[in-house]
Amino acid sequence: MPRPLVATISSAALQHNLALARSRAPNARVWAVVKANAYGHGLERAMRAFSDADGLALIETEAAQQLRALGWTKPILLLEGFFSASDLPMLAAHDIATAVHCQEQIDMIAASGLEGRLDVHLKMNSGMNRLGFLPDAFRAAYSQLRGLPAVRSITLMTHFANADDPRNAACPVALQVERFNQASEGLDAPRSLSNSAAVLLHPGLAHDWIRPGIMLYGGTPGGKPAADFGLRPAMTLRSEIIGIQTIHAGDAVGYGSRFVADRTMRVGVVACGYADGYPRHAPAGTPVLVDGRRTVLAGRVSMDMITVDLSPVPEARIGSAVTLWGEGMPIDEVAEAAGTIGYELMCALAPRVRVVAD
Repeated sequence: MPRPLVATISSAALQHNLALARSRAPNARVWAVVKANAYGHGLERAMRAFSDADGLALIETEAAQQLRALGWTKPILLLEGFFSASDLPMLAAHDIATAVHCQEQIDMIAASGLEGRLDVHLKMNSGMNRLGFLPDAFRAAYSQLRGLPAVRSITLMTHFANADDPRNAACPVALQVERFNQASEGLDAPRSLSNSAAVLLHPGLAHDWIRPGIMLYGGTPGGKPAADFGLRPAMTLRSEIIGIQTIHAGDAVGYGSRFVADRTMRVGVVACGYADGYPRHAPAGTPVLVDGRRTVLAGRVSMDMITVDLSPVPEARIGSAVTLWGEGMPIDEVAEAAGTIGYELMCALAPRVRVVAD
C-alpha cells in the first residue's frame, strides 16, 4: 500500500479561477501563467484546465515545446525571453512569443535572418529593477524592433513590484503606471501590465492582456484570504495519522526537543515532511486539520514526518485524515505561519508525493 500522502488537483477549481480572472477584466485577453510546472500542479493538467485561456505564459523553453507537442495551438509566451540566438529558430518554428528585455536580445533577433515570424513582448523596467528597458530607453528599443524583418508583432509590457501592497511607498503601482504610460505614449501596440494582484486589486489596469498566475491556483497575492476574492484552492495536500504518542508535562517532541508539553496530551505523527515539500521552518502552532478539525504542529518538521497536537481532536486515531493545505485549510495561512508565501509551498511539492486528479 502506498504512503498516504497525496496531493489532489482540482481541474474544476482551476477552471473556476480562470473564469474569475476573466470576469475581472472582461475586455482583456488572458495569458494563463503556467511556469514552474504550473506552480506545481502539473503542466499538462493545467493546459487542459486552461483550455479557455487565450494563451499560456511560462519561463522554460522546453516546457513551451512540450505544450505544442501536447496539442496546444493558441499563443505561448516566454516571460523571461530567450537565452541564446540558437533559440530563435525554435521559437519561430513552434510559433512561440518571447519577451525582449535587453539590447542583446534585440541584436540577436536582428542577426537571426528570420522573416516576420517572431511575436515580441517588449518589457519595460518601470521600477521593479529586474528585467526590462528603462523608460528613457524604451521608445528606442521599440523603434529598433519595429524595423526588424524578423518581428511580426510587438506588445508592450511591464511588471508590478507591489500591486499587492498599496501601502508600499518605495515603488507604488501608480508610479510604475505613470512611467509606463509616459514612455509608451503614442506607441501603436497592445499593452500587458496586470499580474494576479493587479487583476484582483487594480482592475482598471487590465489593458489588452492580463497575466494571472497565483490566483489561478487558488492562492492570494495580497493580504486578504483567497476565498474573499471567490478563489478556490486547486491543490489539496492530504495525509493520515500514522502514529500516536501520549506524553506528559516536561516531555519533549522531535529533533531539538523544541516542543515541551505542559500537560498530559496526545501527539499525532503525520506522514509528511520537508522532503515532501512541507516547509521545514514551519514552527509549532502552524495550523493543520485532523478529521476536519483545526489543530497545530507540535515540534520540528522532520524529513518525512510532522507531529501535531491532538488535544482538539480527542477521537483521532491512526488512520485519521489530515489536511496540510487546500480545502478547509488555506495554503496562504499555512505559508504565513511558516514565514513564506503560498507560491513557494505549491512549487516545492516534491516528486515523491503522489498527485491525483479530482
